[in-house]
Amino acid sequence: MDLSMLIYYKEQRGYSLEEIADLAGVPLETVRKIFSGEMEDPGSAAMEAVENVLLSGETLYPETDGENMMLRESAAAYGVKKDGFTLEDYYALPDERRAELLDGVLYDMAAPSTIHQFVIIRLALAFESYISDKKGKCIVLPSPVDVQIDCDDRTMLQPDLLILCDRSKLIRRCIMGAPDLVVEIMSPSSRQMDGKRKMAKYATTGVREYWLIDPDSGKTVVYWTDQTAVPAIYGPDDEVPVGIFGDEMKVSMKKIFDAVKELGVE
Repeated sequence: MDLSMLIYYKEQRGYSLEEIADLAGVPLETVRKIFSGEMEDPGSAAMEAVENVLLSGETLYPETDGENMMLRESAAAYGVKKDGFTLEDYYALPDERRAELLDGVLYDMAAPSTIHQFVIIRLALAFESYISDKKGKCIVLPSPVDVQIDCDDRTMLQPDLLILCDRSKLIRRCIMGAPDLVVEIMSPSSRQMDGKRKMAKYATTGVREYWLIDPDSGKTVVYWTDQTAVPAIYGPDDEVPVGIFGDEMKVSMKKIFDAVKELGVE
């Protein structure tokens, strides 16, 4: 997680540096170095502990079962197999079990909330309307759709929403390779997955733009547009430019979140 995301989550949680140090079990001076950008080893245990606190502080509880070890993370469970899971294991899962495969690890997916689905539909309609008006070739696909993003047998993801402009990657059973734009809607059980593990995979496989939306705060963080490598943070009243379309299209988050409020769902 980069510094801008650390600061974003710190503001979202309303934590002081002292509170983060206490919750993470990390010396206050180390936490100060992390948030000042002076931390020499971003992959250290201290950084990991701070990230876990900011990403809702999920705790992992091991359960052993023969050679497999199951770890439960909030509502999401993932399994670790001796040699790693493959697509053969993924396709052997029961139809009712929703899961993603990431670098040989299976992650169970909790059912999405009504707000989650509502936001996805509104975004999909906005993207589809723009592409149709422009007579574009890109296609919009909401979850569930399989994305074999590494084109290997150890990873299969299901982004909440994606835009694919290279139709040669589209086959009947899945998408082979990286979409152009990916949207993930965060929930308490998916913050670690969306904000860290999947984001790292998207960053290294050629996804051109990544939107991470927090429906509780209405904030949207946008990564890796063609124009800048610096993530941008937008509020619930902002218009979010779509980088893969040269910022010509802008999504009104105000319209979406005003419609969410009208639902009256707590």
